[in-house]
Amino acid sequence: MDSLIDRAALGVTELLTNVHLHARPDKTCTVEIELLLDRLTVSVRDRDPRLPVVDDADPLATCGRGLSMVAAMSESWGARPDGDAGKVVWFTLPTAAVPAAPLTAPPAAARPPRRLVEEVPAAAFAEVEHAVDLGRPQPAPARSAVPG
Repeated sequence: MDSLIDRAALGVTELLTNVHLHARPDKTCTVEIELLLDRLTVSVRDRDPRLPVVDDADPLATCGRGLSMVAAMSESWGARPDGDAGKVVWFTLPTAAVPAAPLTAPPAAARPPRRLVEEVPAAAFAEVEHAVDLGRPQPAPARSAVPG
């Protein structure tokens, strides 16, 4: 679930910032996280019954873009009244669950052949054919990614 951490943290930060900036009568809120096989749902519940409004803020604006960012990085999001208790703002992220790989080794025919590694004595690397002047830049040999 490491791939969800940054996006979930960004979403929670944006929703909590909205509580801090806009919620009335107080800033009391609850964060709920629900992990299912196919998605992570994060909800922030506060005591303000007013539902959030998404502004068409300038992309370079320093405020007013939080819910737009939540919408852009999430699979889905929304807000709903929570009776007389306030509202809930939520978003979901797909977990992209991948079936577990089998624990058995692949058949011998499917494995790539092993390469034999030749041992090279360390002294061979210490020998230098010519002196290198570190004060002057040395031209690098030209190499091509194209074979031939």
